[in-house]
Amino acid sequence: MSRTSKGARSREQRQQQLVDYVLERGSASAAELADLVGVSLMTVHRDLDELARRGLLRKFHGGVSAQPSTVFEGSSEYRMGANRELKDAIARTALRLVEPGASILLDDSTTALTLAGLLGGVGPLTVATNYLPVIQELKSLPDVHLICLGGNYSATHDSFLGLPCIEAVGALSVDMAFVSTSAMNATMTFHQEHELVQVKRAMLDAAATSVLLMDSSKMPRKALHRMAPLGDYDKLVVDDGVDPELLAAAGDVIDVAVAPTGNV
Repeated sequence: MSRTSKGARSREQRQQQLVDYVLERGSASAAELADLVGVSLMTVHRDLDELARRGLLRKFHGGVSAQPSTVFEGSSEYRMGANRELKDAIARTALRLVEPGASILLDDSTTALTLAGLLGGVGPLTVATNYLPVIQELKSLPDVHLICLGGNYSATHDSFLGLPCIEAVGALSVDMAFVSTSAMNATMTFHQEHELVQVKRAMLDAAATSVLLMDSSKMPRKALHRMAPLGDYDKLVVDDGVDPELLAAAGDVIDVAVAPTGNV
């Protein structure tokens, strides 16, 4: 192996170590990361610049974070590890809405992925999705007719996006769409990235019934792009940690189901 190849592999291994460390802790300082991997501060800043460009981490003054902000959504890997108990409760409650023989859309949210993991005993079902982890979850289930929605692959989100995906969604007419987003208040849902907003809106349009899956960590919050008014969805499934005032206000415009987590 050439010296150049060894150097590239070493850099990739170092950057993966940085990502793993920040994913585990949520955030870290540049100095802390330089000590971790044994390189200069200048080198670690170059690594962090590259990781930020790839959407894996978010830079701030003095360090990096894997946590979302109003303009940055965490990577698929980070989101999979966040608020798992809440997502499990929401998915179990949402599962009650799925009837055998139905056709459903699942977006590239980790809450929809959690729901996908429960579909094995419900079939037969037709499931369409643009999220690679959902495809991998469902591909071997004999009672699931799986439709894979292609497009421009995003490594950050581990999903397919862009115009080809929007057109693929637009060719469908399904019974129900299960979607999530990164932020909402009592009247509006939001997301940091316009490209994801477009795909999720297309899913809402393609479904006879749209179900919004939201854990309490996402509310009340805002993000850069408005996705859809809360009243544009048919049902909202949340966990029991949602602020009662927000829950009451949401209940004025949408049918709300509260998923018990055992924390009340």
